[in-house]
Amino acid sequence: MKNKRQNRTGFTLVEIMAVIIIIGLLAAIGAVNFLGQTDKARVTTTRANLKMLDSAVAQFKMDTGQYPDEEQGLLELIEEPTDIIGWQPGGYLNTTELPRDAWSNEFDYIRYPESGRDYVIVSYGADGQEGGEDYDTDLYSTDAY
Repeated sequence: MKNKRQNRTGFTLVEIMAVIIIIGLLAAIGAVNFLGQTDKARVTTTRANLKMLDSAVAQFKMDTGQYPDEEQGLLELIEEPTDIIGWQPGGYLNTTELPRDAWSNEFDYIRYPESGRDYVIVSYGADGQEGGEDYDTDLYSTDAY
């Protein structure tokens, strides 16, 4: 009789499998939430860079009386053009390189866009191509405010 009464300690295979499944589900939910926050942060960062570039272009216009031309584009904010008077020594950005959007793509500077404004600065989103939905949506400097 003593052998039949032995106390069994430890977990059964079913209990271990249940714990593993629960941990897996919690990890999957956490990963989905984390990845969503990362994408939102990239959009926020890109919008902030668009605001900064838009302000720099506005200051360039105030100093020189004209907007950067489309050929040189945003480079005129950091490299002094030879044919413009009133350019601010040191440039209009605190860096020697043009910033990129949060997906490491270059911003596009367009003079006289369809919107009727004088210029627009564009990030083409996560895919780097015109158009798209969700995080591939194009972000414009005119929408950054």
